[in-house]
Amino acid sequence: MEELLSRVSGVLDRVDGIVDRADEAITRLDATRTRADEAIDGVAQTRANADEAIAGVAQTRANADEAIAGVAQTRANADEAIAGVAQTRANADEAIAGVAQTRADADEAIAAVGGTAARADAVVVRAEDMVGRVEPLLADYQPALAALAPSIRRLAASFDPGEVDALITLIDRMPQLVIHLDEDILPVLETLGTVGTDVHDLVDTVQDMRQIVKGFPGSKLFRRRGPRRSPATRRGRTPAPEPAPSCPDHVSVGYPSARTTSPIRS
Repeated sequence: MEELLSRVSGVLDRVDGIVDRADEAITRLDATRTRADEAIDGVAQTRANADEAIAGVAQTRANADEAIAGVAQTRANADEAIAGVAQTRANADEAIAGVAQTRADADEAIAAVGGTAARADAVVVRAEDMVGRVEPLLADYQPALAALAPSIRRLAASFDPGEVDALITLIDRMPQLVIHLDEDILPVLETLGTVGTDVHDLVDTVQDMRQIVKGFPGSKLFRRRGPRRSPATRRGRTPAPEPAPSCPDHVSVGYPSARTTSPIRS
C-alpha cells in the first residue's frame, strides 16, 4: 500500500511536472504567437514601407523626368538667350552704324545750316540796302498815297463780283483788241480823211449823169415810169415827200469825226 501510495505520489509528481511543462509550453506558445503577431505586424509595416519606398521611387523617377525636361527647357532657353545675345549684338552693330550715319547727316546739316546762314546774311544785307532805297520813296509818295486812300477805298467798296469778272475778261481780251485796233480800225480811220472828197466826186458824177439823162429824147417818160407810184398818186393825190435820211451826229461828210467806230472782227 505504501508502495502504491509512493507510486501514486510519484505519478502525481510527474503529472505535476507535465502540467508545469505544459504550462510553460503554453506560455512559450503564447510568447511565440505574440512574437509571430509582432513579426506579421512588422512584415505588414515593412510591406507598407516597401510600398511607400516604391511610390517614393516612382515620384523620384517622375521628378527626375521633370528635372531632365527642365534641363532640356533650360538648354533651349539658353540657346534662345545665346541667339538673342547674337541678335542684340547685331542690333548694337546696326545702332552703332546708324549713329555714325546720324553723325554724318548731322555734320551735313550743320554745314547746310552754315550755308543757309551765309545766304541769310547776304539776303539781310540786300534787304537793308533795299529798305534804305525804299524809305526815301515812301517818304515822297506817302502824302499822295494818303490822299488817294479814300478814293481807293471807295473804288474797292463799289466793285462787285460781276464787275471784277468783266474787268478780268477785258484784260484777257485786251491783246486781241489791240491787234484788231492796229490791223483793222486804225487803217480805216486813216482812210476817212479822203472819204469826204470821194463822196463829193460821186455826187458831182451823179449830177452830171442826171443832166445827160435829161438831154435824152423821152427822158420825161422814163422819169414818170421810173418811180413806183403809190395808191395816192394813182388817185390824183400828191404824196408827201419822204424825209431825207438823217446822218448820225458824230458823222459828217468831208469831215471825219474822231468818234467814228468800226465793228471789231473777232
